[in-house]
Amino acid sequence: MNLFEAIILAIIEGITEFLPVSSTGHMIIGSSAMGIASDDFVKLFTVAIQFGAILSVVVLYYKRFFKSLDFYFKLAVGFIPAGIAGLLFKDHIELLLENVQVVAFALLAGGVVFLFIDKLFPGKEEAAEQEVTYRQALIIGCFQVIAMIPGVSRSAATIIGGLTQKLSRKTAAEFSFFLAVPTMLAASSKSLLDYIVAGGEFTAKHIQLFTVGNLVAFAVAVLAIKGFIALLNSNGFRIFGYYRILIGGLILILIYAGYDLRIID
Repeated sequence: MNLFEAIILAIIEGITEFLPVSSTGHMIIGSSAMGIASDDFVKLFTVAIQFGAILSVVVLYYKRFFKSLDFYFKLAVGFIPAGIAGLLFKDHIELLLENVQVVAFALLAGGVVFLFIDKLFPGKEEAAEQEVTYRQALIIGCFQVIAMIPGVSRSAATIIGGLTQKLSRKTAAEFSFFLAVPTMLAASSKSLLDYIVAGGEFTAKHIQLFTVGNLVAFAVAVLAIKGFIALLNSNGFRIFGYYRILIGGLILILIYAGYDLRIID
């Protein structure tokens, strides 16, 4: 993987990580289009650049992260279901990650759901800032477990979870962003530790790719989050439903056309 490819993947990560469109599906298309070999370092890179995306949430919502310890306790409660499921079903999840068709069908199914989600869970209008309760945090965390199926989208699952708890679109989306911080931090840290334990090397080129990748992912994610909230408030989820169906269909077309599509994260 060269610097240009690293930048493209970082842009894809920054745009798609917090949108309900599945970053995995976009990584498949992007990496395959560029012919990037799926080696251990590339797999690590696609996870490690999440550090930049995480930082964008902390910077944009820094006041929330310094508000109270209660905020962190709620994030911990929301993280618990995915943490337990990850430990119990690690092998099954890894098998799913090897199946690109699972990603495509998950994108399609999620797209259909998003076509009707605004009517099913319209979300109440937010006159003032809503506080997520511990019970709501736990239920949203349970929805996050569904996102372990590649292609579902962590953002999509947790936002829908928030809407089922009668949160406004904005509050549901923002709590999804906040919950991503411990979840993605844990996943990125584990991938980095596994790579080091396995004897993976870090050359000057590797460090350069990591640095540039995280900086790009951070900058793009900041813009994506701001744009997503604005789009969500004005148009709802329907547009994301059509987009997911388009991407899922494209992946299936490429598969049946004989393209070698790979999941690199």
